[in-house]
Amino acid sequence: MDPARNAVRVTIFNQSYSLVTSGDAAEVESLAHTVDELMTEIAHRMGTADSNRVAVLACLHMADRLKAIERELTELKTRVDQKTRQFSLLLDQAANCGE
Repeated sequence: MDPARNAVRVTIFNQSYSLVTSGDAAEVESLAHTVDELMTEIAHRMGTADSNRVAVLACLHMADRLKAIERELTELKTRVDQKTRQFSLLLDQAANCGE
């Protein structure tokens, strides 16, 4: 195995998976744990163990969270751009006052 790649074994919704990552194995394990918790919670709330249905609902939940975070990031970038323009104008005014 390539030394830059790590084998990781995780369990998600009572299924074991062998994964290969070029990143941090602990991060992959943490992500798998998050997915496992989400799927277990969904299955408990729905009263079903249909793994396909639970997986689809978990994906929809994570896609919704991703969209919300993307919206927040876009709003944050907009605010940063506005503040940057304001500071730039203030710096220009300060520079013009010193002349």
